[in-house]
Amino acid sequence: MAPGRDTLAAARAGTAFAWPRARRPLGLAIAGLGALALVATLAVALGTVSVAPGETLGIVLSRVLPIELTRTWSPTAETIVWDLRVPRVLEAATVGLGLAVAGATFQGLLRNPLADPYVLGTASGAALGAAVAVLIPIRVEILAFGLLQVLAFLGALGSVALVYRLSRTTGGSPLTSLLLTGYALGSLLAAALAMAMYLSGAALRQIFSYLLGSFDNASWGELGGAVPIVAIATALILLRARSLNGLLLGDEAAAHLGVDVGRERAILLALASLITAAAVSVSGLVGFVGLVVPHVVRLLVGPNARLVLPLSAIGGAILMIGADLVARLLGELPVGVITAAVGAPFFLVLLRRAQRGYEV
Repeated sequence: MAPGRDTLAAARAGTAFAWPRARRPLGLAIAGLGALALVATLAVALGTVSVAPGETLGIVLSRVLPIELTRTWSPTAETIVWDLRVPRVLEAATVGLGLAVAGATFQGLLRNPLADPYVLGTASGAALGAAVAVLIPIRVEILAFGLLQVLAFLGALGSVALVYRLSRTTGGSPLTSLLLTGYALGSLLAAALAMAMYLSGAALRQIFSYLLGSFDNASWGELGGAVPIVAIATALILLRARSLNGLLLGDEAAAHLGVDVGRERAILLALASLITAAAVSVSGLVGFVGLVVPHVVRLLVGPNARLVLPLSAIGGAILMIGADLVARLLGELPVGVITAAVGAPFFLVLLRRAQRGYEV
């Protein structure tokens, strides 16, 4: 039997999978949304002070809907749920969604299933910006965004812009130049970060907290700054799913399909980097979400970006909310520790199965 069109396309893109694929992505999406609602409810209800699920739902509905409900909960429970846990859960969902979409985009653009949102030096730039903010003896806060968040955001975007600009001046394959430049600049920024940490003295703990990721400081104001950026950039990437599918086939094939390769690659890189910068500016560096989630989704539904992107968004939100919940229940551990503890073994299992005959 001749191979199908999807299989040929995926093979040319280096992302073919021999594992069985879901025939009904809509069913996966519905199941994912149900799981997301369940995990989010548990994350709001559980903690050092537990709030009954019924009371949790009542508090949220009384705040969201213009209806008067019979109050069976205390003012303290309402403060815990609405002012502390709901923004934290929504921020975790936003960061997880954003990193998963950015990871799927980078994997498609670079035609490499091992690419993640930090591949172009975003993490190093954000970390250096945060470290510089800690060293500067100035404390400014606007709309819940402090100097740390602002400099982390600018550092992430600046590193990606510099990588893209430098890669265009080198010879060879555009993708190879992009990856090598990202690696070189990331190493340089990591050295600068090490120097900043050496000079930080008593502030070293704050820098480490950022490097390991956390939602301890989540607030409605901070959420309001990150959500619009992640939402708009994600929507624009989804609208360019056709271009991403074309780029999966290679530059020449994409050009034959009518894709303006240079322009679309630049736009998608900019949008994915913008999402990553917004995410890491509020959460710190959280690994494996942008690597593992798109990879698993692609195993289930194939390489079609129209399916991979939205399902990755749902999966990323579920993983991040669940990881943050576990981190809280274990005594406010850094969320990056939880995602690494879950993601690394799982990814090693995938690679081991691939070595036994499955194509990754």
